[in-house]
Amino acid sequence: MTTTPDDPTTALPGRPPVVDLATWQTARDELLVREKAHTREGDALAAARRRLPMVELDGTVEVVGPDGPVPFLDLFQGRDELVVYKHMWYDGAPHQGQCEGCTTTAWHLKDAVYLNARGVSFAILTTGRWDEVVDMTPYGRGEAWEDNPEGWPEGRSSCWFWRSDADGNATWGPTSRPVPQWTRHGATPVESLGRHGHRR
Repeated sequence: MTTTPDDPTTALPGRPPVVDLATWQTARDELLVREKAHTREGDALAAARRRLPMVELDGTVEVVGPDGPVPFLDLFQGRDELVVYKHMWYDGAPHQGQCEGCTTTAWHLKDAVYLNARGVSFAILTTGRWDEVVDMTPYGRGEAWEDNPEGWPEGRSSCWFWRSDADGNATWGPTSRPVPQWTRHGATPVESLGRHGHRR
């Protein structure tokens, strides 16, 4: 049995119908079949990825870290495996003008103790100089490209929540910086912001 809100003028247009539990369970069970197929396909892709051919890397190639140049092999720290995150870097841009996604990821990493306990080391690599480097909600990501029911809130441009000004207003303009950087100790607005060092 499908029900409708008492006052249709207050209902969100395009909102999925309100139904009884049995109807919802039937729809949920149908979706679960697709979700499980998706999971199995993801597992199959991961298995195929593990079987990709390998390329030998010269372990003596140097990378520069907080203690200066070290051989790449040292990044393993004596463990069997190494996970590397490639942080995109824009040469010459100030720290607030670097990649928003990479900045968000880096600021969410406290340490790699969980990986380390399982024999895996972790490193963030970038082409930048060492001294410069420091969808499960109802509405999804809220981005314009998403396929949402008709009448749902219009999405914004991709990654709108990644850059803001000092007041938290989403913007890609010259006064923006990656959102996580505003929470750094002592972070304040600066005169040159953005990837190209624009002045306010």
